[in-house]
Amino acid sequence: MARAAALASCLEAVLGSRGNANRVFEILELLAGQEEEEEILCAARTCSRLFGALLERGELFVGRLPAEEASLAENYSAEDKYKIWMRHRYKECVDCLAELMGHHAFQVKESSLCTLMKFVELEARYPLIKVEWKGTLTFPRELLKVVVDGLLPLNEDASLLISRFQEYMEYDDIRYFVIKAVTESIGQVMQKTKERPLPFYQQNVFSLISPINMPNKESDMVKFMVKQDNWEELKVSKLQAHKQAFEKMWLSFLKHKLPTGLYKKVLVILHDSILPYMNEPTLMIDFLTVAYGIGGAISLLALNGLFILIHQHNLEYPDFYKKLYSLLDPSIYHVKYRARFFHLADLFLSSSHLPAYLVAAFIKRLSRLALTAPPEALLMVIPFICNLFRRHPACKVLVHRPNGPEDVSEDPYIMEEESPSESRALESSLWEMRSLQNHYHPDVAKAAAVLNQSLSEIEDDISGLLELSAYELFDKEVKKKAADVPLEFEQIRGLFGKKNDIFAEHFALD
Repeated sequence: MARAAALASCLEAVLGSRGNANRVFEILELLAGQEEEEEILCAARTCSRLFGALLERGELFVGRLPAEEASLAENYSAEDKYKIWMRHRYKECVDCLAELMGHHAFQVKESSLCTLMKFVELEARYPLIKVEWKGTLTFPRELLKVVVDGLLPLNEDASLLISRFQEYMEYDDIRYFVIKAVTESIGQVMQKTKERPLPFYQQNVFSLISPINMPNKESDMVKFMVKQDNWEELKVSKLQAHKQAFEKMWLSFLKHKLPTGLYKKVLVILHDSILPYMNEPTLMIDFLTVAYGIGGAISLLALNGLFILIHQHNLEYPDFYKKLYSLLDPSIYHVKYRARFFHLADLFLSSSHLPAYLVAAFIKRLSRLALTAPPEALLMVIPFICNLFRRHPACKVLVHRPNGPEDVSEDPYIMEEESPSESRALESSLWEMRSLQNHYHPDVAKAAAVLNQSLSEIEDDISGLLELSAYELFDKEVKKKAADVPLEFEQIRGLFGKKNDIFAEHFALD
């Protein structure tokens, strides 16, 4: 309480008379010192009130700030010398607050962030940038860059502080200049790493930029923290400029090697939160190509991104189905992302205009891999294959080939061939499905037997089968009610049947 009273006295003295200006050092000393958490918070609140009042009163020097020693020697008025001196104290305060954004206590970080953002708003209203010509931008970009740098430390997770900052991102002007500052930060930090990932820094950048809600049209841009006189003429008021900045930021972020886990996070939000707001979405092809090379679920998600670019943005990518085909290996029936894989594969193969040789290659490889798949996966993939036959009747030759191969030794299909066009799938037959008709699980055998009959035109809905697990399959079998099994042709009427009744009548007569 005594410290708070002393700070309040300093504040009143400095604001009350310029003769007490030197007492500002007492406040700054407490802010910069390694004092207790509560004392730092008190000093930050005092600085907020002090420099907030000085900005509103116009008592800080406006324009390029001269060196403190030079300002005393040169021919400045007493008024300007005071303003220059106080502006230097304000700069010291900003530097201290920027450093405190890395403090171990979250309350100190949060207080420093909020104080700096208050200064951003006040500097936007009462600019410290001198207007030299009509198009001069007076928004405090440098101060906001200090805040952004504080949100993106290299060696710690700042996601909690970033989530606190998100409320400011609702302002269109703040969002625009944050995007610019992040792009600049990425360029400065990542060029020093020699393509070595910086997990904390890159995760912090993603946490800051992934929730960005971009406007869909210019009329949606109505919420600005501050508007200067010639606002309509500036880029910050134009949707096209926002999209260009957004695109540049993401491209600069994604051109560097990311931690493996971050690829998946980016790919999950790509089609909803990134591509729709880019002027040239096809520029993402380099990132998607790199992501595909990682393997597993990330490769699948990368193909999903490429599929969107092909269908919605007219990207020419002839190797798409070859890359999808190469993902078909024995693990696809066992991995935890199996449901997502087959959901997307169903989407990728949904067009009836795909060539028969291509679809036949997918059918044949899926069938061959099915020979070692668990029952829960087979109950999903067999209807999947049936749907491919419905979309592409030309592939039914695989089923209706009476003189086809009986086993793998005679099969012309080349399983090891990477290119679907060279696999000779259409020359083969689907003997694998015939084998599955003798599967030990009756439901699998029954599902495979469907191919012995003419398929209906209506496709099977596989959405309910994608997540089918071995536990659910077992639980279903356990809960089945056993039907009454007839043990005799004639129903029993007594211990010895009718003969018992005849003997009873005979002995009664005697």
